Parts: sequence; structure tokens; C-alpha cells
Amino acid sequence: MAPMTIRSELRFILNGEDVVLSDVAPDQTLLDWLRLCRSLKGTKEGCAEGDCGACTVLVGRLTPAGGLVYEGVNACIRFLGSLDGCHVVTVEHLAASDDRLHPVQQAMVDFHGSQCGFCTPGFVMSLYGLWMQTPNPTDQQIETALQGNLCRCTGYEPILRAARSISSYGGTESDPLLVEREAMTARLKALADGARVEIGEGRNRLIAPANLDDFASILEASPTATVVAGSTDVGLWVTKHMRDITPVVFIAGLQELKSIAVKGGLITIGAGVTYSEAVATLSEHIAALGPLIARIGGQQVRNMGTIGGNIANGSPIGDTPPALIALNASLTLRKGAARRTIPLEDFFIAYGKQDRGPGEFVEAVHIPVPAKGEMFAVYKVTKRRDEDITATLGAFRLALSADGMVADIRIAYGGMAATPKRAFAVEKALLGQPWNETTVEAAMEKYAEDYAPLTDMRATAEYRSLAAKNLLLRFYLETTSSAAPAQVSRYEAA
Repeated sequence: MAPMTIRSELRFILNGEDVVLSDVAPDQTLLDWLRLCRSLKGTKEGCAEGDCGACTVLVGRLTPAGGLVYEGVNACIRFLGSLDGCHVVTVEHLAASDDRLHPVQQAMVDFHGSQCGFCTPGFVMSLYGLWMQTPNPTDQQIETALQGNLCRCTGYEPILRAARSISSYGGTESDPLLVEREAMTARLKALADGARVEIGEGRNRLIAPANLDDFASILEASPTATVVAGSTDVGLWVTKHMRDITPVVFIAGLQELKSIAVKGGLITIGAGVTYSEAVATLSEHIAALGPLIARIGGQQVRNMGTIGGNIANGSPIGDTPPALIALNASLTLRKGAARRTIPLEDFFIAYGKQDRGPGEFVEAVHIPVPAKGEMFAVYKVTKRRDEDITATLGAFRLALSADGMVADIRIAYGGMAATPKRAFAVEKALLGQPWNETTVEAAMEKYAEDYAPLTDMRATAEYRSLAAKNLLLRFYLETTSSAAPAQVSRYEAA
């Protein structure tokens, strides 16, 4: 085997310029570097936590199936060390060579989509990413693309009118990313030299592994290193909590963790697959997961955040674990060359503690597709519908016998305990009983045996307890009635 090539430089492309950096702090954010080191002030800092979208830039990367793909990301929580081999595009790159505004920018001007202008570059970049993928988007596609962008003075209707009009301005013949696509693809391929990136010494190290085996060996040798995939959680450790996360291992570029496979009723998703990459497959085979993913952060967060990271961080309010536990998902954990597979529900031991040894990492999650006739639903309760932290989340999978008895049921919640947790007492009260309102109301009294939720900034303990019970009742009503679901979006209602 050839010796591992180690490169002590970070290489990427900024707009049209090749960038080579040999002095990069492991926790340096892209936003700070753009503004402080490159004086690219169009990218703004608003919230510093991935909520407001003022810092939105596009990051282009090569994918095995889709070629060169550009996605909007939050520069405020995206670390510089995760960008090796990528193309970073800021709002300054949009104008054509003759200094005319880009169609996205011109539409925002013509339809009065800006007042103070602070948030405008972020809106422009989000709409630019949408326009490149979908030149004539529907209103729903526009609103989804802008979930992660907040405006406090203009109001959204002028921005929506601008978004609807972009293609009427033309511009594809002079758009920089469309014109440069073939050349940029070649430039990015030239950057992909298969080397490990390692900058700094001791604790102050930044490492981007060459491949999955290299990552396994790095983590085995440095088990206390912080592993960063999408940084949608770890980014806030730095920007909000000022935590020392060094040394840092960046794994967003590992294609081996990006696989999605469906075989024999089992969906296997690599731990590095983002929400945006997973949503099509999950929605096709387990329809209820599509609307759940659409409510996880904004589009920028979904483009960065990974399902594996959502599990590995062990948050009691992580959105995917309760749903996956209800589906009886399992995890493959790896340390060095050794692998083991465990039920997902056994991974969560206590608050901040998971069944993961030093140097071990989540490699893949395996999700059984519900059998024909089984019913599955997941409900997320928040103060606002989009871009909000979960107060409580309930997931239900039900199988009925031919005579209407509960043959199997799995119920899991987030936000009700120190970890995502099954409702065993409630399940026991339902199992083998007729699926009717009397049975459900009796089972609702068992919630106190399963959960003793806390009061915090998101909700009171009393609210969580009542909401959890009512979610079971909602599930019952939606599985026994032909009426419309209890809560729908205006698009679903239409």
C-alpha cells in the first residue's frame, strides 16, 4: 500500500480565485474569514447560529452522481476547514462582466424586495441557488428555499414577487456559475489529489481525512478530537458557547459516508448524508419523513446538517432519532477496522452519554421501511412552524390485525426525557387491544409512567405532558378517519 500523502495546506476556490491557506485555526468560520481576511462585506453576520440567513453563500462541490452541485450554506457556522476542494461563491461574484446586476439582484430592485438591505445579500444567494436548480419555481418551492432567511422590515411579499420574476430577466447566457461550470468542474477535479489535509500541531490541529479508512485511523489515534460533519450543532459551540473544540476532524468531504441504498425493505444511509440529500429517498419510501425534514432548520441547515450527526450528538430534542426509533432503526458503529451494529434506541444511554467508545463513530443508519398495511406518523410541536427548536416530537408506527386489534406498536418521543425514549407503558396498554377511542384514552393515562418532562425555555412540563398525550389521540384520529389531517400546511389544504 502506498504511503498516505499529507498536505499542510487547505485548497479551495473563492469566486474565481484559487485559495491556498497554510495557517488556519480549526475553529475559524468561513464568515469571519470572508469579512476580516478578504474584506468581502456582502456576507453579513446576523444571528451567528444559522437562523437568519444573512450570511448565506453558495458552496459548490463535486458529487459522484450529480457532478458539480451548488448549495446555500450558513457561513456563520461553516468552518473554513470543511471547504477543501470546494468552490465558495459570495454575492460579489454575481454581477456579469459588464457590471450589470444579476437577474436575481435586478428582480429584488425592481420589486422593492429590500429596505435596510442588511438581509438582502442572503436572500439573493438563496434565490440564486434556487434559480440555478429550478428556473421557474412554484410558490411552495420559493418559500421552502427562503425558510432560512429572515427579513424584519420589507415583508416577504415583495421578495416572493421578485423570486417569481427572475427567469423573465433571462441571464443564463451570462450567469457566472453556468458559464463557468465546465471549467470550474475541471478546476475542482484538479484539486482532488486524494491527500489528507493536516494543519497545525498538538491540540491546535485541523484534519481533513483522505478517505474513510484514514478517518477511522485518525479517530482511533485521537479519540478526543471533535468530529465535524455539517457543523449545524458544533458551529454553535464556537459562536455561542465559546467552547474549545480542538483538535477538529472534518468529514464532510468523505464520499464513502454519502451512500444511500435501498434493498430488501431496508434503507441504509451513510452518516455523512445531509437532510437535503436524504429527503427524496426517505419521502419515497416513508412518506411521513418528508414533512419532518422540511421543518428541520432552513434550507441552508438542511444542506449542511447530517442525519448521522443528528444521532451522534445525542440531543434529547434531535428531530430524527424518535422517528427512527419508532421505525426500529439500527446503527453501524466503527472503530478502526472493527464494526458493530446495535438498535438505535440502545445508543442513547443518558443525557450527553451514548453507547460509543473512544475512537468509535457512527458509520451508517439502517431504517426498515414499514410493511404494507402498517401506519407511521411523526408530529413535531414547536412555537413556530418552521425553523424552530422542538418542544416535543412524537413518532408512531402501528400494525393492526385483520380484526382491528393492535398487533404491534412502537411509540417514541423527543423532548420528554434526557434522551429520545420509547413509551413502553403506553405501548403495553395498547398492544393486543382493539384500536378504538376507549383503548387510546386508557393508554393516555400511562404517559406518566414513561415520562417526567422538564420545564425549560421551549415549554413547560405540563404542556409537554398534555401535548404528548394529544399526539397519540391525533394519531388515532388520523388512522381511523377519512377526514383531513389535524394540521396541514396551506399547500396540503389546497
